[in-house]
Amino acid sequence: MKIALPDAFGQMTDYTLTGSPIAPVPLGPSPTRVIYSAAHVVADPFSDRDPSGPAAIDWERTMAFRHYLAGLGLGIAEAMDTAQRGMGLDWPGALELIRRTKADLPQALVANGCGTDHLDPKEARSLDDVRRAYFDQVEAIQGVGGRLILMASRALVRVARGPEDYIRVYGDVLASCDQPVILHWLGEMFDPTLAGYWGAQDFEGALETALAVIKQNASKVDGIKISLLDKDKEIAMRRRLPAEVKMYTGDDFNYPELIEGDEQGFSHALLGIFDPLAAAAAQAVNQLGQGDARRFRETLDPTVPLARLIFRAPTQHYKTGVVFLAWLNGFQDHFIMLNGAQAMRPLPYFTEVFRLADGCGLLRDPEMAVARMKRLLALYGV
Repeated sequence: MKIALPDAFGQMTDYTLTGSPIAPVPLGPSPTRVIYSAAHVVADPFSDRDPSGPAAIDWERTMAFRHYLAGLGLGIAEAMDTAQRGMGLDWPGALELIRRTKADLPQALVANGCGTDHLDPKEARSLDDVRRAYFDQVEAIQGVGGRLILMASRALVRVARGPEDYIRVYGDVLASCDQPVILHWLGEMFDPTLAGYWGAQDFEGALETALAVIKQNASKVDGIKISLLDKDKEIAMRRRLPAEVKMYTGDDFNYPELIEGDEQGFSHALLGIFDPLAAAAAQAVNQLGQGDARRFRETLDPTVPLARLIFRAPTQHYKTGVVFLAWLNGFQDHFIMLNGAQAMRPLPYFTEVFRLADGCGLLRDPEMAVARMKRLLALYGV
């Protein structure tokens, strides 16, 4: 099967598809790693709401995609930045998403983003403002029986004066949680407003504060997701965690190595890239559980160039690549996103995502993907 694709200069060249689609096989019982996919939402393209207003969501398609992930045995990280939380999806929309997922998939492994995004950072005047905002979301999510991912707070960055402020706020918030949570250390490459999180500009200082929070509240912490796109920093922290606290890799650049691990430990996963890579992730973890690390790497390593492209700088626009692949693969009938984010990447990005996804077997219906790619090219006048 062929398709003519333009290069960066608009020259058309035939591309021949070569990939063999990965068959979706669910994770077996008691998988060797805990795997969460941070799931995207499907926008409603027929809404008359402006893209900059409250999110208009196609709930049927959004829930269908979550059933697909759960059917593969993957956990769902709900209402995270992959779902454009704080970048098109506000707190009321996020809570509705959390409620619907809980109602639709009551037995699935789901953890839900809990933050302070309903508090405008400019309106935050004190640590108490941040505490109250966290408490609001903790109470609402726990009220529907949801588990928590304690997300980083833009408001806390604004009002905190040093590491001790982070330790106090996190201690108070964790004390209000009714079961162990996943902490989320989100780097400034994903959200520039989080620069200096944990009260330090350098990794070493931030690490000490994060570890202090975990060690002082170990019974309330299931694990921590670290999203710094630096495997050495993740490994350094992983080796210092209490034995009962999991490391969930958030490194969309180096996940095969980190999940496989080394002689001193390994990472579980909570990844936005495991939205489009769900079938590959399930297959690879099954292979790892069978003791076949070689086949695990043979499945996941070829996906890394695609992940690095999707998450290239400016990294916060990675969601455009995620939803593009969801459209190519038939999980939704359009390529429209919350906040108009489908326009945040250039055409050569999309053509290269198409090529790389084909090469590692991630176009589940190549004929459909080719037809949809041609529709996108026509939109650009090709």
